[in-house]
Amino acid sequence: MTASNASTGEGHHHPSGRTGQNGHAGPSGGCPAAGADPLAARRAPEDPPWDVYLTGTVFLDIIFTGLDTAPVRGTESWARGMGSSPGGVANMATALARLGLRTSLAAAFGDDHYGEYCWDALERGEGIDLSTSRTVPGWHSSVTVSMAYEGERTMVSHGHEPPPQAPEPACPPHARAAVASLTPGRRAPWIEQAAARGTRIFADVGWDDTGAWDLAGLTDLAHCEAFLPNAEEAMRYTGATCPRAAAHALTEHVPLAVVTLGAEGAYAVDRRTGESAAVPAIAVEALDPTGAGDVFVAGFVTGTLADWPLADRLAFAGLTAALSVQEFGGSLSAPGWSEIAAWWRRVQSVESQDPEALLRYAFLDALLPTLLPAADGTTPWPLRRAVPTIGFGRSA
Repeated sequence: MTASNASTGEGHHHPSGRTGQNGHAGPSGGCPAAGADPLAARRAPEDPPWDVYLTGTVFLDIIFTGLDTAPVRGTESWARGMGSSPGGVANMATALARLGLRTSLAAAFGDDHYGEYCWDALERGEGIDLSTSRTVPGWHSSVTVSMAYEGERTMVSHGHEPPPQAPEPACPPHARAAVASLTPGRRAPWIEQAAARGTRIFADVGWDDTGAWDLAGLTDLAHCEAFLPNAEEAMRYTGATCPRAAAHALTEHVPLAVVTLGAEGAYAVDRRTGESAAVPAIAVEALDPTGAGDVFVAGFVTGTLADWPLADRLAFAGLTAALSVQEFGGSLSAPGWSEIAAWWRRVQSVESQDPEALLRYAFLDALLPTLLPAADGTTPWPLRRAVPTIGFGRSA
């Protein structure tokens, strides 16, 4: 299945403005857009206050696009496009919030202008609860410069660990789910604490710089419901010779294994039901791949909490990731329901579209009408996009 490019070309920037929320959820967070609630039919008075909790480092991302080649040593390269947006764990938090999940983020923010911008963009712009986050006096924000070219990216980052918080934060807030990034050889006590309260843990993992690739080193995996590595990581951790075999091997350690296959899509196995599913990727013209993996996880978490069939969850996760690479930035490229609906209308209008491919996304027909903005086209929660400079962030 193909989709026309949703971006308007390299060098284009979308206007940004601060918009207030219609309500508040917790001490510092706003609510998602009214009506955009994929879990509405499953909510009950005794539910946790948050759908998803996550913690990590927030970066300020500065993204250069429209580079013809990688930068060459000793030369100056000019990019045709540029954007700035919150990055790091903000990519995942924003993707979750834009899909209508009540999202709580615990992170340290610098007390510089970068930190102020990121806090405002997440709290006021996206309705993310930051009541467990903190501003650290005298600590500067972490920064990543990302250069996108030929469908790939090169990143340079700088930052320092924030000073320890005293006293240490208590058990994380109660949530339906949490997203965790596992680190080989290191435990994160909050994962076990959250799982003990019934929080469903979805985990990914980064590259193992030690070269050990030992699943025993991922001690928190025992508390996880789902594990979502990419194909190379899955095969290295299991010793399998193909991604599908690796996914099946991982279910000996975690109930649900999802292996992302890049341009080939994704494959998942659920040990509890015996179900497996494979969904191909959607062909799109990528402007900036930053954060696409985070958006995929957010889409999969949304479908899982809504109790969709496994294949629908994979298809939806792949769709949201595909839409995200057509915009600048990691966090502010994440799609909302209006963009998902626009894509669905567009691909159905293509006469040469494969009927079987359309059938794979037919579940959107029943889902989208309950999640779209009002019939008059207005929405109280317009999506912000990455802009060339954070200096525009205070416009009304």
